This record gives sequence, C-alpha cells and structure tokens, in this order.
Amino acid sequence: MKKNMGTADRALRVVAAAGAVAGSGVLGVSTAWGIVLLAVAAVMVATALSGYCPIYSVLHVETTGSPVAGGEHRNSRMHRAA
Repeated sequence: MKKNMGTADRALRVVAAAGAVAGSGVLGVSTAWGIVLLAVAAVMVATALSGYCPIYSVLHVETTGSPVAGGEHRNSRMHRAA
C-alpha cells in the first residue's frame, strides 16, 4: 500500500481520535455511541500510523504533497471543476 496521507493529515487524525476517545468517556464507554466513537478512533489511529487511507485511494486523493505526472498534485484535480 502506497502512503497517501501527509504529516498534517496524520496528526489531525490522531487529535480527532483522542477527541473521539474522550467523547466516548463522556457518553459512557459501554453505550452504543461510546462503542461507535471508540471504533472510529481505532480506525483513525490505524490509518494515521500506516499513512494509508483506503477512502483516499478510492477517491484518488493524496495529501502527501508528492507531485504526479504533469507537475500537479493528485488532489488538485478536485479543484479544477470548481
């Protein structure tokens, strides 16, 4: 799997995961919403540690800042249509 997440994106996911864990503590870890928030936090941490997001791969988004052919960033295609 090729990394498709940049450093800032990965750090933001870790911060959001910490917020989700805190939210699950407020709601109650054993409640349905608490369990959902813990699952979301686990996915966010896993993607942050691996640097790969499967949803980004499907949408052809890359936040690494690596240029692709033509000198454009891969996710700059999304802005052309606007």
